[in-house]
Amino acid sequence: MQNLSLAPNISTLDTLNEIGIALSVESDMDSLLERILINAKKLTSADGGTLYLYNSKIKSLEFKIVRTDSLGIKLGGKTGAPISANFRPLPLFLEDGTPNEQMIAAYAVLHDKTINIEDAYTATQFDFSGTRKFDESTGYRSKSFLTIPMTNHENDIMAVLQLLNKVDENGIVIPFSHQDQELAESLASQAAVALTNKELIDEMQNLFDAFIKLIATAIDDKSPHTGNHCRRVPEATMMIAEAAHNSDDDYFKSFTMDSSDRYELKVASWLHDCGKITTPVHVVEKATKLETIHDRIELVAARFEILKRDLEISMLKQRISAFEKGETDHTSIIDHYEKLAESLAEDLTYVRECNKGGEFMADTKIAHVESLSKLTWIDMEGNTQPLITEDECYNLSIRRGTITQEEREIINNHMTITIRMLEQLPFPKHLRNVPEYAGGHHERMDGKGYPKGLTRDQMSIPARIMAVADVFEALTSADRPYKKAMPLTQALTIMGRMVEDNHLDPDIFRLFVTTKTYLQYATKFLKPEQIDKVDTSSLPGIAS
Repeated sequence: MQNLSLAPNISTLDTLNEIGIALSVESDMDSLLERILINAKKLTSADGGTLYLYNSKIKSLEFKIVRTDSLGIKLGGKTGAPISANFRPLPLFLEDGTPNEQMIAAYAVLHDKTINIEDAYTATQFDFSGTRKFDESTGYRSKSFLTIPMTNHENDIMAVLQLLNKVDENGIVIPFSHQDQELAESLASQAAVALTNKELIDEMQNLFDAFIKLIATAIDDKSPHTGNHCRRVPEATMMIAEAAHNSDDDYFKSFTMDSSDRYELKVASWLHDCGKITTPVHVVEKATKLETIHDRIELVAARFEILKRDLEISMLKQRISAFEKGETDHTSIIDHYEKLAESLAEDLTYVRECNKGGEFMADTKIAHVESLSKLTWIDMEGNTQPLITEDECYNLSIRRGTITQEEREIINNHMTITIRMLEQLPFPKHLRNVPEYAGGHHERMDGKGYPKGLTRDQMSIPARIMAVADVFEALTSADRPYKKAMPLTQALTIMGRMVEDNHLDPDIFRLFVTTKTYLQYATKFLKPEQIDKVDTSSLPGIAS
């Protein structure tokens, strides 16, 4: 017979209320589960207990925490040892599909009912053979069981709380009372709410994370030539941020990160180029100077071919005229044609090369393009047209890369749009700095950057870290069509000059180099031939 006791006193109710409040603010799942079991044991004076979580995919109960004080068993949760493979999931249904009603925890779930067993050795409804084997191997005596299913607001099973061996003030194992059952059920109800809230928060965060990565993927997919940028900048950013967090340098003394800070910076780095989703594809994807919807170099090549054809026709007409005059030696006519044709072929090769873009285009090369634009050809209507149009000449004369100044402004505008988009989002308190972090990676230390022209003192350390990460990824990327993949020494030398030019933060760049964070990133993402030996002492921008 169960022992009877009075209703819960004020102290017990206060304890239960305090536990409920504590459960509601716990954010770590392992800590939450551990708190649930420990407090349930405390409220009911149980020697042991187990907490199972329901796995809907395999329709089984999985061991998450096991505690038995008298045996010193402490498995799972935040502070326990890992649960071994011997604790296999408990199926709710047998292999033939019938309900697993012999196991007390499964029965409690299947019938949504609390089971209170006074003595497992005398109970006949459930299979306690496994319990007896455990007792035989340990010398323990499993006696009283209190098993409570935990369901959410939609009555879906979430977990099972099982308490073992209530101990009285004399250390004697006794049955769980009706009051114990009510307290445990009340705690289980509060715990279910806490688990539901944690599950909902996790689901919302998973959805948010997936949405962020979806945006980044959509941006990267706009161009195969920058296809890894939005994925790799977060990696570089977090590597530098961790180095700053662990640094003993006075400059980084005030910079520390907890898990919330790390998540905020990671979100910002994933969204740092989200405004590019509005940038026209033909600008983002402009792999050559003449590319728009298609590469116009072939139109230029067709004109060269037409001009060559016209020269050949002219040459043949000259030879016919010579034949009519009785002249049989046409060597000079043919030589003149072949020289012109060869010159056209060389000029077309030159234009094709110019079209690829590069790090620098000299004035002499631009002058050569302009001279070619003065050549003409005759179209099908008999109209004289320039061999290279004014717009084509303008694009072919781009000094660096493949983007015109106007197109550069279109691309740069993605930062204004990024900030505008992010500032419109109702970020929670722990993500309120995302717009500032994400929106500052194209600013400069001297205030000559964009979109806001911020100076170093007006920018946070995370924003300046992201600027270094963004530049390093761009310089070392092997995806750009207009440049070869840079070795580390070349990339770091360029960044050092950018430090001297007041573009990048000198302290963050120095940290990046001296902690060899650049090498950590390179080992993970760069091609082996890019990873050369860097003489850090000779790099510009390093001197204190």
